[in-house]
Amino acid sequence: MDIGTPLSSLSTKVMLLGAGELGKEVIISLQRLGVEVIAVDRYQNAPGHQVAHRAYVIDMTNEKQLREIIQKENPHYIVPEIEAINTNLLSEVDSKGYSKIIPSLKAVQLTMNREGIRKLASEELGLPTSNYGFARSYEELKKLILNQIKFPCFVKPTMSSSGKGQSLVKSESEIKSAWNHAATGGRVDQGVVIAESLIDFDYEITLLTVRSKDLNGEVCTKFCDPIGHNQENGDYIESFQPQPMSKAALEKSKNIAKSITDSLGGLGIFGVELFIKKDEVWFSEVSPRPHDTGMVTMASQRQSEFELHAKAILGLPVDTSLSKPGASKVIYGNHDADHIYFEGIDQALKVPGVDIRLFGKPKSFKKRRMGVILASSNTMESALESVKKAALKIKTKLKR
Repeated sequence: MDIGTPLSSLSTKVMLLGAGELGKEVIISLQRLGVEVIAVDRYQNAPGHQVAHRAYVIDMTNEKQLREIIQKENPHYIVPEIEAINTNLLSEVDSKGYSKIIPSLKAVQLTMNREGIRKLASEELGLPTSNYGFARSYEELKKLILNQIKFPCFVKPTMSSSGKGQSLVKSESEIKSAWNHAATGGRVDQGVVIAESLIDFDYEITLLTVRSKDLNGEVCTKFCDPIGHNQENGDYIESFQPQPMSKAALEKSKNIAKSITDSLGGLGIFGVELFIKKDEVWFSEVSPRPHDTGMVTMASQRQSEFELHAKAILGLPVDTSLSKPGASKVIYGNHDADHIYFEGIDQALKVPGVDIRLFGKPKSFKKRRMGVILASSNTMESALESVKKAALKIKTKLKR
């Protein structure tokens, strides 16, 4: 793999479509390898905009706007980091060989909505999943839940992330509000929702799965240690690595993750979400990019998920080994405001093993992730205790 000098005629160019906190860390990792990076997002001064060589603000579902940026920059690689992107244009770009879509066009197309990836996993690959169905109207959703899915169940948009638009439905009276919440809570309102039965699981994990090239230039699959996480309304609030699990469950998890990522193809990191009960494993979702729960790897692994993604994209060998057990905890904005400040960062950093990342998002919302607390320790449990202790010392305040 040859890498040119950035900002020169020989530069290796990567364009990120989506420049949030995860994209920001990918950009930093790419720049450490001498890559020229262009960050595109839907709002000004997104976290990734602040560290990229160049930044653009467009509606990425708008074919004309997206085409103009791609033609202007002519990147070697295009890395989608969010769901709301015009995939028809990416298909054209890929078919004509203008740029390489990461990790692959198939991966981007199928994982942009839950309908495509769930049908691939369950109907084509035969992977174990929850009972599910899709609805395109409230009446269709009501019939689906009452006759097939039953209560309790989850209702989600087919295109969303981080729990947006998700509802837990326990009775018929809650179906209408769940439809309204899902139909308007996704990245793009497609008018299609998924209803899925609630699996009785012990815990859930993210198995970061990396498709990269080995020392011989052959595509290989490597796994990070499993990441456990706690959620609130479908959004992760804490993650920890390694999640203890049986050898049988881990082996099944790896087999499921390899099956789905082999089918999607390409190079890069995938966040494969799985439900675990004793030795049984069910596939939940997959993201063809770094995962929010995987931010813990900035404290726990020799190479973080962002470094792994950057190296894999470029066809370089990777190291998925764990350095020390770790944990992460989200810092929320807690205010709907144009500006906030953080109090107690110095006190939080006094907790042994703790580090902090503030994302630099220009605007705060009550449940918007504004930063993350990281910790490493001799055990996963003590690392989790450290991030919780540090979190108590941090307050978000409105501008004086």
